[in-house]
Amino acid sequence: MSAYAALRGAGYRAYTRDRTTLFFTFAFPLLFLVVFGLIFSGQDVEESGRPYISYIAPGVLSWGVANAAVFGVAFTLMQWRRDDILRLIRMTPTPLSAVLGSRFVLALGIGLVQAALFVAVALLPAFGLVLSGRWPLAVPLLVLGVTAFLALGAIVGSFTSTPEAVAAVANCLMVPMAFLSGSFYPLDAMPEWMRTLSWILPLRHLNDGVSGALTGSGDLGDLGVAAGGLAAFAVVFGVVAVRCFRWSDRV
Repeated sequence: MSAYAALRGAGYRAYTRDRTTLFFTFAFPLLFLVVFGLIFSGQDVEESGRPYISYIAPGVLSWGVANAAVFGVAFTLMQWRRDDILRLIRMTPTPLSAVLGSRFVLALGIGLVQAALFVAVALLPAFGLVLSGRWPLAVPLLVLGVTAFLALGAIVGSFTSTPEAVAAVANCLMVPMAFLSGSFYPLDAMPEWMRTLSWILPLRHLNDGVSGALTGSGDLGDLGVAAGGLAAFAVVFGVVAVRCFRWSDRV
């Protein structure tokens, strides 16, 4: 527990002192909300009759939280391993669970703050998001989403050795996934084959779950499917992350 607490505290201090990363973690998703929200303000999706904001806000929120989880842990693990910090941590000895657990708590805190700030902005009259009465269900879905995408980020961080490689691999995963999962464009307006393909993407399940919780789309069964999908991805990615984790580039 002492190793976990030390790593958690060090991670928190490092993150809050990096003002540039702190700013863009929260500002970048909000920029997409502002741009898409103003472009499609007052418009409805023809295929479903629902307002664009009910797709855009949950979708961009989910992508922003997932993106922060992936990039945050991937960059950290790559840098710690490259600088031999992980090797020194292992010599203390500190279990892998303490290393990943400390990053998980930090990612979860960032994700929940992101969500609260994002929803507060989306509720402004300029955007017009209307919350469903079951909005609290978004919290456990976000927890599952952070878990799944942090595990994915740990995989990326274990296979990359430079910041450029982390950025390239993570962006190749997250940017196409955002479009194919409906984060930036409603799935209801996409071709049938694209909607079918999106089921194999974890972001689709996070989008569906957060959208269902915040806007009331679908029923509780749909939320259960989204939660189950995220849990399955979290388990699969978690197993792969543990198996491919490297304490040093020398191994």
